[in-house]
Amino acid sequence: MTGRIKSAVQSAIALVRGPKGESLRYVFIGGCTTLVDYVTYHLLVRGLGMGVTAGNVISTVLAIVFAYVTNKTVVFRSRTATAAGTAAELLRFVTARLLTMALEIGGVYLFVNILGQDDRLGKMEAIVLVVIANYFLSKFLVFKQNRRTGG
Repeated sequence: MTGRIKSAVQSAIALVRGPKGESLRYVFIGGCTTLVDYVTYHLLVRGLGMGVTAGNVISTVLAIVFAYVTNKTVVFRSRTATAAGTAAELLRFVTARLLTMALEIGGVYLFVNILGQDDRLGKMEAIVLVVIANYFLSKFLVFKQNRRTGG
């Protein structure tokens, strides 16, 4: 039985490390990014009494920084050969994230202020939309040219 478990674990690790594991890595890192965003938001708004919009902007900015580092290194395994290449990649990432930050802030505003939903639910709904948009922007715009293949 131990041989089967070891084999299954090795197969799972190989899948996650390989090119087909990209979406699994993205889901995991996306979950971590969502936690950074939501926990920071909750602490600022519920813990410190900050306004919904201000707390949302700060938590989103922190999540964007976390996402760049982890998407570059873990998910898309991007390597840039020069400082100029890294700067261009970072500019594409920040531009994409600013677009989805606007989507998130507008989404939270829509769900909470216009539709009257609880701010925690509205925040989560907006995050789901943003995670989907971020994957496609990262995969096809930000990190498409600088990928390492394999494990």
